[in-house]
Amino acid sequence: MFIFDKKNVLKKLPDRELRLTADGSHTLHLPDWGEHYHSLHGAMAESRHVFIREGFDYALRHVLPPLVEGFPESGMRKLSVLEVGFGTGLNALLTLERALQLEVSVAYTALEPFPLAEQEIMALNIPDKVSDGKLKEAFFQMHAVPDGVGLEILPGFFFTIKKLGIQDVSFRNESFHLVYHDAFAPQFQPEMWHVKVFRKICPAMVPGGVLTTYSAKGDVKRALRAAGFRLEHPGGPAGKREMTRAQKI
Repeated sequence: MFIFDKKNVLKKLPDRELRLTADGSHTLHLPDWGEHYHSLHGAMAESRHVFIREGFDYALRHVLPPLVEGFPESGMRKLSVLEVGFGTGLNALLTLERALQLEVSVAYTALEPFPLAEQEIMALNIPDKVSDGKLKEAFFQMHAVPDGVGLEILPGFFFTIKKLGIQDVSFRNESFHLVYHDAFAPQFQPEMWHVKVFRKICPAMVPGGVLTTYSAKGDVKRALRAAGFRLEHPGGPAGKREMTRAQKI
């Protein structure tokens, strides 16, 4: 059994290699672990399924209240997102793409204790896979944002990155409508799937807020329930039978 303790928190990652996935988009591979940042069945396909369709789109329908008719001064709908594990920046890029499509304002906070090196960022073909040229520039802007600084990447999309692990940050209560939990798999980063992590995240979410993740392991489900979430298990992306969507009770 894994015992949560700060001394068990990962301090350094193994070396990374570029890999092409089934949908033509890149992921990064950690050969010492046999682990990848994204699914080999399709990096972009996985992200769009787990985090955009079952996360972002779901939160717009079920978490964020609609604008009140007759009050145009209320402006765009505004969604607050926390990503645990910024990694390649793929989830943030696709969230920005979707937000522009739906005319939704987003405040996006990303955590990443192991940011990519510049040469790794430049090697990724991820920004070439989106059709809008300004999104490609935005991808590199997000990777260049200094630690702890908030920047409006494009109108209505506010981005902050904290180059820390979740154990080293604090959150205001009821700050986030949506959480992308995209840490490495539990067998490689068990501390990121411990009930103490989910108990830290839960109070930072609005009532009814949603956490979405690719993992549907039994230990992960039990930890989420113990932290105060109600679970659903939509069908997973290619290569996975199911995923997990957790709603704050």
